Amino acid sequence: MTNSSKSFTKFMAASAVFTMGFLSVPTAGAEQTNHIANKPQAIQWHTNLTNERFTTIAHRGASGYAPEHTFQAYDKSHNELKASYIEIDLQRTKDGHLVAMHDENVNRTTNGHGKVEDYTLDELKQLDAGSWFNKKYPKYARASYKNAKVPTLDEILERYGPNANYYIETKSPDVYPGMEEQLLASLKKHHLLNKNKLKNGHVMIQSFSDESLKKIHRQNKHVPLVKLVDKGELQQFNDQRLKEIRSYAIGLGPDYTDLTEQNTHHLKDLGFIVHPYTVNEKADMLRLNKYGVDGVFTNFADKYKEVIK
Repeated sequence: MTNSSKSFTKFMAASAVFTMGFLSVPTAGAEQTNHIANKPQAIQWHTNLTNERFTTIAHRGASGYAPEHTFQAYDKSHNELKASYIEIDLQRTKDGHLVAMHDENVNRTTNGHGKVEDYTLDELKQLDAGSWFNKKYPKYARASYKNAKVPTLDEILERYGPNANYYIETKSPDVYPGMEEQLLASLKKHHLLNKNKLKNGHVMIQSFSDESLKKIHRQNKHVPLVKLVDKGELQQFNDQRLKEIRSYAIGLGPDYTDLTEQNTHHLKDLGFIVHPYTVNEKADMLRLNKYGVDGVFTNFADKYKEVIK
């Protein structure tokens, strides 16, 4: 076993249990070895609910290699690249179906035009969600990407099942009132809301919206939540703001360019799991790992898995 492996074994042995729906806020206690800086650290640092030291979050699926938020991208990330998490952004159709799409409109990633909320599911299913990728990224183009379809949340959960790990974003909660209840209902239907599944990190729900996360927390305090942070926003957060977020969210998802070793350590000291977005270069992955992050969102899950081997 390497020195780093021994340090991590000690670290995992000391990590806190998952209680009352979120990881307990760490308090001063017996000193342990800081596995990043190799110096005494009196505050326990929590890590991923999956028990991985570093978790690989496939941003919109294997979106560097296949059209984002399609089964082609999800299949590659989950079945081939073996990413830890499938990441899903949610929008909602005119007739009330939660679907996987990053933008509020279909313009960028399909051959259609207009807002997702103005399409019925049947109309959305007629769109080609793959050909744009072949045109934009000819290096990775495949004939099978043509006429890729926009999947629903239920279709995704059915395809990969309750043993997969899902990192789901309430993308536009102000546009889609009630989407939180709808999301929880779908997760329950697919047997992903039992305490064992949540304790082991099979579901993480993220949002830029404090209110959306608080709403979910009020309805089910056991669901692990992650507060996304806009680029440049992290530096504006004082400890009072961070502790308020920590009262309902176990994780923080900042833009990776806003992280330093110092502020990463501070977030860890406050009890956060730290998953920055969107990290596609190995040099950045290595640097962030040294800072002490717990994993990254990436379009290239294979790159990160090579880094953390």
